[in-house]
Amino acid sequence: MAVSANSSLFKRLAQQGLLNSTAATELLSRKGGQYKTLPEFLIQEKLVSSRDLAEQAASLSQHARFDLSFFDMDAIPKELRNEKLIRKHHILPLSRAGRSLHLAVTDPTNMAPIEDFEFNTGLHAELVVVEYEQLQQLIDKLFDNSFDQGSGSDWDLSSLSTDEEDDENDNMSVQPDKDDQPIVAFINKMLLDAIRKGASDLHFEPYEKMYRIRFRIDGILHEVASPPIALSNRLSARLKVMSRLDIAEKRVPQDGRIKLKISGKKSIDFRVSTLPTIWGEKVVMRILDSDSAMLGIDILGYEEAQKKLYMDALAQPQGMILVTGPTGSGKTVSLYTGLNILNTEGCNISTAEDPVEINLAGINQVQVNPRAGLTFPSALKAFLRQDPDVIMVGEIRDLETAEISIKAAQTGHLVLSTLHTNSAPETLTRLLNMGVPAYNVASSVSLIIAQRLARRLCGHCKTAEKLPEAELKQQGFTDEQLADLTVYKPVGCDHCTNGYKGRVGIYEVMPVSPAMASIIMEGGNSLDIAKAAQQEGIANLRQSGLLKVAAGMTSLAEVNRVTKG
Repeated sequence: MAVSANSSLFKRLAQQGLLNSTAATELLSRKGGQYKTLPEFLIQEKLVSSRDLAEQAASLSQHARFDLSFFDMDAIPKELRNEKLIRKHHILPLSRAGRSLHLAVTDPTNMAPIEDFEFNTGLHAELVVVEYEQLQQLIDKLFDNSFDQGSGSDWDLSSLSTDEEDDENDNMSVQPDKDDQPIVAFINKMLLDAIRKGASDLHFEPYEKMYRIRFRIDGILHEVASPPIALSNRLSARLKVMSRLDIAEKRVPQDGRIKLKISGKKSIDFRVSTLPTIWGEKVVMRILDSDSAMLGIDILGYEEAQKKLYMDALAQPQGMILVTGPTGSGKTVSLYTGLNILNTEGCNISTAEDPVEINLAGINQVQVNPRAGLTFPSALKAFLRQDPDVIMVGEIRDLETAEISIKAAQTGHLVLSTLHTNSAPETLTRLLNMGVPAYNVASSVSLIIAQRLARRLCGHCKTAEKLPEAELKQQGFTDEQLADLTVYKPVGCDHCTNGYKGRVGIYEVMPVSPAMASIIMEGGNSLDIAKAAQQEGIANLRQSGLLKVAAGMTSLAEVNRVTKG
């Protein structure tokens, strides 16, 4: 099809005010013959942005929009990598499921190239709309001679299975109908893409006129796909079947788990939560990475002095270690790292968790179940009758849990737990506000770790940022640091997401010193405790974050984001 101003996509862009139709038509009459497709003309002549073009093409055609920046090229079947056909039509096959072919296009209204692809492959095309520039970059990268096509992961959609598919004797096992195969393939692909991209969570979200899928990567949500809203119920039903949830119950939240078998030796666990919204069921999946619990303390980002304080506290036979921070700040990983250090043949460790996220061999893990009467306090009381050495409480939420934990810490046990507070000094006053007597707080808590996770700068593309010395001082850098300081900022490349790849911990590791214990006993507040910590040389979260900036690990903007400084 020739490039034409009569195209429905051209008219749609003009109607939405994204394209000056008069100027574009005039330019088209002069230069249209140079271009094969309308998207190529519009992008090359800078008449509309790739994002606006993709959004309008998807809305007009009612096809899903897909973000290729999160797509792994290794998923493209080798038998479908026909360079001549792909470059001719500027269309890319993404994956195959049976006789269906998932095809990335920029103009779904232009049927001739799509029909040519179907004819040459003998497959039925299922379309997704992508941004022109992302597609061009991926095609160029795919056929670049430097790209090693054999270097990809051995994960393959055809090898995926879940417990509900493998267990033939389970009456909850439901095999998908043939009509649901595209849905199954699409969800499997989303799960694989999330794992490959290092996502921590997947969000499947229905709205009135759209459906959105987002991945949380390095702590930030990114939209990766927008399936038709008509598929909302089928997507949530499939996820609920995989999680062994009641697909008929749509009025109340449900929680489940999925064990996804990637290969004979590799499986990934997902924690699944459904939530009924006014437009359908939202499903959030948390990827439970057992490898994160085995990282070792040297990988987590503690400064040497901070690591020594944590290791010294873990070596004590009794006392309480509290890890604090908001949801998603890495508290669980810090606790599990400590438990793994303590996990020896001669140590009896019991944990009460809600939920148990990662299974740890050699540790007695208990999943609390309030409906059945198994609460944090009841689990703790049972632990104390089980000859424990170390106890881990998932979270101290109330006075009863706090009092039992403190009693355990005072009677020869090492107790690890978490609280939701903003800083280490505030953790002590939080316990006091719960109603724990001051003398119990002062005598039982030995160490508090407040933490955040900051995105780590990509080593391939980060670049030095020149900032005035006055501004750096205002941000908190000392004269000593300024003497040899290089601040880096994110750029963005093929190796990262917006200039960042991975995360690094920022910590405030505060032992409760005799001076702090006196402040607690005298009725002092968190500001008094923070002042004492500074006098004793304890770096707060802001100061620890600036150390990571000085080391080139993260950016100043990222530290400002996570420390609210």
